[in-house]
Amino acid sequence: MSGGRASQDASPNELHANSSELRESPDGLHASPSELRQSSDGLHASPSESHANPAAVVEAGSAEQQASPGARGVSPLPQDAARATSPRSARQGANVHAWVELLRLPALFTVPGDALAGAAAAGARPNPRTLVAIASSLCLYEAGMALNDWADRAEDAVDRPHRPLPSGRISPTAALAAAGGLTAAGLALASTAGRRPLAVAGALAATVWSYDLVLKRTPAGPVAMAAARSLDLLLGGVAADGDIRRALPSALALGTHTLAVTTVSRHETQGGSPWAPLSGLATTAALAWSITRDGTERDRQPGRDRRLERDLHAGQDLHAGGARMEGRDRKPGRDWQPEGARPPGRAAATAANLVSLRGALAAAYAATAARPLFHAALNPSPQLTQRAVGGGIRAMIPLQAALAARSGAPVTALLTAALAPAARRFGRKVSMT
Repeated sequence: MSGGRASQDASPNELHANSSELRESPDGLHASPSELRQSSDGLHASPSESHANPAAVVEAGSAEQQASPGARGVSPLPQDAARATSPRSARQGANVHAWVELLRLPALFTVPGDALAGAAAAGARPNPRTLVAIASSLCLYEAGMALNDWADRAEDAVDRPHRPLPSGRISPTAALAAAGGLTAAGLALASTAGRRPLAVAGALAATVWSYDLVLKRTPAGPVAMAAARSLDLLLGGVAADGDIRRALPSALALGTHTLAVTTVSRHETQGGSPWAPLSGLATTAALAWSITRDGTERDRQPGRDRRLERDLHAGQDLHAGGARMEGRDRKPGRDWQPEGARPPGRAAATAANLVSLRGALAAAYAATAARPLFHAALNPSPQLTQRAVGGGIRAMIPLQAALAARSGAPVTALLTAALAPAARRFGRKVSMT
């Protein structure tokens, strides 16, 4: 009773102090005013006070959160937006990276050289239809990549569980749908270049699907993959309106290299015998030698049909201009000269440059493919075997460039070779195998 009367007789200032204490902390009835000392801004307490009365610190934090942006000097909206959008951005980035890994995008740099080398080997210059052939090849190549992982999803769950399908980052249904859509897109693009390109693209698509679904684990698997790469080169020659028969040797060379690389890739998950890398080394050396030798023979003894064709066109031009030259003193030495009578200096310099370019590209091809194959032959472990397969895929670019140079297309050869640094750079971030 005495305590009640004392509180009733308290002064107004004391009542005001007690009400302030109650607002600052619900536990203020159990603490003296000296234990609730505040700083000048009324929001920060000393460490001893925080231990003495944690509720005061919680109340101070709530008051700070409810303060206006002007009082705190920082707007809460950017932080809230970052918390709201950061998980979504992370999921989108992971999804994009999963598709990049599934489609093996760095390997795309090895595809345009097929059509370019095919056009050069067929005796035609690249034209807009060559670009259509390149686009069709890219779609069909990526369709094969998606279909390959869909067909190997059970095996990858054991040997490579980090792949997009076994890890659950991409569903098998999405991968199969991508393979079908890319195949349809590749065929539609080829149809715009004409019936012949569509026929070759149809054969290429059938070979890709047959390899992934049926032939991959059979002895015919490497042969099917080699046929697919050869057809891709022929697609470029047909789209450019070239002579497909002239492109057959280059298609055979590219297919032979693909056969060797595919044979090595059959042991990339578990390792195996060194005989596959050794056979790849022998194939690489034989192809590099044949490119330089065939080109030298062609420069030394040019085909009589090509020389006859040039002389025939020159004679036709002379005959067509005869009417305009009537009444004038026609001097054969000034107006037209036979092929053999032309100054050989410039032609010899051009031929020498082609020989040098072809030799350099053949050496680059051999170096790119041979070094990892040699390491895999010494130690056929899964890691070194995968590196050998990746090196063989990258080596297709200098091989395509060397084939274009052998066909007498130095500009096409240089454009193709320019893709090699990009393939090597992006291949370090995403595996090609």
